[in-house]
Amino acid sequence: MSNQGTAADLADRIHGGWLGRIAGNMLGKPVEQGEVWTRERIDRYLRQAAALPLTDYLPEPADAADGAVLRPEWRQCVRGRIHGSCRDDDVDYAILGVDLLETHGFDFSTEQVGDLWLLRLPYLQTFTAERAAYRNLANGLKPPLTATYDNPYQEWIGALIRADVYGWTCPGDPPRAASLARRDAVLSHTGNGVYGAMFAAALISAAFTAPGVREALDTALAVIPASSRLARTVRRVVSLHETRLPWEETLATVSAETAGLGWIHTVPNAAVLTAGLLYGDGDFTRTIALTVRGGLDTDSNGATAGSVAGVITGAAAIPAQWKDPLEDTVRSAVFGFDGVRISALAERTLRLVSPAP
Repeated sequence: MSNQGTAADLADRIHGGWLGRIAGNMLGKPVEQGEVWTRERIDRYLRQAAALPLTDYLPEPADAADGAVLRPEWRQCVRGRIHGSCRDDDVDYAILGVDLLETHGFDFSTEQVGDLWLLRLPYLQTFTAERAAYRNLANGLKPPLTATYDNPYQEWIGALIRADVYGWTCPGDPPRAASLARRDAVLSHTGNGVYGAMFAAALISAAFTAPGVREALDTALAVIPASSRLARTVRRVVSLHETRLPWEETLATVSAETAGLGWIHTVPNAAVLTAGLLYGDGDFTRTIALTVRGGLDTDSNGATAGSVAGVITGAAAIPAQWKDPLEDTVRSAVFGFDGVRISALAERTLRLVSPAP
């Protein structure tokens, strides 16, 4: 972490990561249903509302039919209606990560991650692989069986969305961040599901010190198997970007190549995330807007893109239209954390930052 500047700069970047995760999550939440809200439908929605280019939270629906199929929480997530963040698992797991490190330190075990879920997180606020693992924990199974028994979601995106705190607390040390994320991820995931968490943690860690987005991506790719489908897909997006192919054509190409995996699988979502970061080129607004317009798991992708972009820019440089409506407040299902201040979470995260052993 020697290259990220002063203590004040580090604090601003960690705060930026928190604000970016929450803002990106809120931006994508109303259209989080990838089989319904395709890239084409999202852009049609935005054109109808005269909201392209997208530079703020989603507008209210201009068409009643669109309003009927938005996520039910849309009324608390569209521009002009936001007063603090909505509750969402993409933020709950970041909060749980802080609690985990405060309680057990960096030597935490996978079993302790599971114990914390049972203690702090309501079962009905878990989904897909996390719900399967939670059920397995409650039935007395231990990792790694919690990830593999009766769990068809092992390579979905859930572990990736849990990884931010390991990047924030290991700035400039991607291998260590990835190792911590892996220890968490194997509670519920295998294969590309675990690699996604490692990739995201390393990417966020690298964002503190890398000279640009491309370099951060290259560093993150180095922590996962080069032959994995995740790594090959991320490299494919990077190569298409290098040819100066338009963003839309890059996503169309990779979407065809990952067809059949489903809209919550780690691999196609990593493609959307990678494209948003590359074509956003370090600009906070453009990064999260392109990522959410990319479709699939929009709130999860927006959250991770926002975390990376927020670390790159720092909290002070995030435009006001994204952070002011959040009112420095988080809604959370995590026991003991509902209504906590975003700035307080950032301060607690900063206190956890540990130099590499």
